[in-house]
Amino acid sequence: MTLRRDIQSWGRLPEAEHSVHEITDRCAPLPNINGAGSCLPHGLGRSYGDSCLNDQGALLLTSRLDRFIRFNANTRELTCEAGISLATILDHIVPHGYFLPVSPGTKFVTLGGAIANDIHGKNHHRAGTFGRHVTELELLRSDGSRMRCSPKENPEWFRATIGGLGLTGLITQATIVLKPIHNPQLEVEHIKFANLAEFFERARESDASHEHTVAWVDCLARGDKLGRGIFMRGNHAPADRPGKQRPKSSGPSIPISAPRFLLNPLTMKLFNLGFYHKQWRRQTDHLMHYEPFFYPLDSVGNWNRLYGKQGFFQYQCVVPFEGDDRAIREIFETISASRQGSFLAVLKVFGGLPSPGLLSFPMPGVTLALDFPNRGERSLALFEKLDAITAHAGGRVYPAKDARMSPARFRRYFPNHADLLPFVDPAFSSSFWRRVQSS
Repeated sequence: MTLRRDIQSWGRLPEAEHSVHEITDRCAPLPNINGAGSCLPHGLGRSYGDSCLNDQGALLLTSRLDRFIRFNANTRELTCEAGISLATILDHIVPHGYFLPVSPGTKFVTLGGAIANDIHGKNHHRAGTFGRHVTELELLRSDGSRMRCSPKENPEWFRATIGGLGLTGLITQATIVLKPIHNPQLEVEHIKFANLAEFFERARESDASHEHTVAWVDCLARGDKLGRGIFMRGNHAPADRPGKQRPKSSGPSIPISAPRFLLNPLTMKLFNLGFYHKQWRRQTDHLMHYEPFFYPLDSVGNWNRLYGKQGFFQYQCVVPFEGDDRAIREIFETISASRQGSFLAVLKVFGGLPSPGLLSFPMPGVTLALDFPNRGERSLALFEKLDAITAHAGGRVYPAKDARMSPARFRRYFPNHADLLPFVDPAFSSSFWRRVQSS
């Protein structure tokens, strides 16, 4: 059945209209898109920008491709249909002593989406990206052909599809290697740090001792407090640690879009100040269930409505770091001076494990992700400044989070982007791809 309706990204911008086709059978051919021009796989729509949109084209909704296919206990390889959510996978594997090898900040992502965006998590310094743990996938092309792709079989297609933004065809199923665990709990430490220099000290000392590391940062702090925040590090708990009950699967939900006046420099400043000072001691230790540690925002339904009807941008960049913090310091100074603060500012050091995809985002360095209410031209002007700093430092911006980078910036961030062109299915496209490929 084909419907026509508006579908937004998680950032609720930009608006786009699509012809919608629901995919229910991985063995069936692709649907006839009835002159829509192009199509794009669409999972749960948690990309923040327009990489999950195909304005005036067709979307292939994959969330009903949600079946488990097989599990090999000897190799820990799990094969599923590509529309299954990470949440569903976790519900089934955690009770049996397994976890995802890499997890983003939300579990409401499909397996295919995790591959198409080559997602990363708090353990990047240990495990690299999600694509490193994919051993095989099936790709369905618009000409009806199917390909098994792996590091050994059709390896060039495998590399193009990981981080390929859904442009190489429809991933129908995939196999990943799970991580063994003994406990759904994590032993977690929260450590306050006074500035960016202290953040890097905590990151260096934590890489060897902790699998998962990340920091919340007060992006409005200035002067000798620039980059202050709370460093969070954790390891999966051993089997003999007493566990806490799993949190309720559903918490409060935001029923309507928040009024715009609630998001202003004063409320941003008060939130950042309160969040930093709510922890009185320098360090606190916790035994936490995996859900609030990995997915704190998932407990709030429709939290994107907090940014109002105008929507919001998430800006995520990575810049190289080899003992020189000038680029990330300049980024923080620029944000602080703009008075366009963020409730969510997440700082993380990426490790040196190479990403397998042609357009994978992570690279060795430090990555910063921030949410900004959509203030129109004022917001775009700030992002242009941040782009200039990022590009000059030899860094890049994350396509899965982007809604506005220029073609010139995209080419600067991903100088090998042309290597993907031979693998792009002629019937597949996206709003993002057309934007960054325009002259």
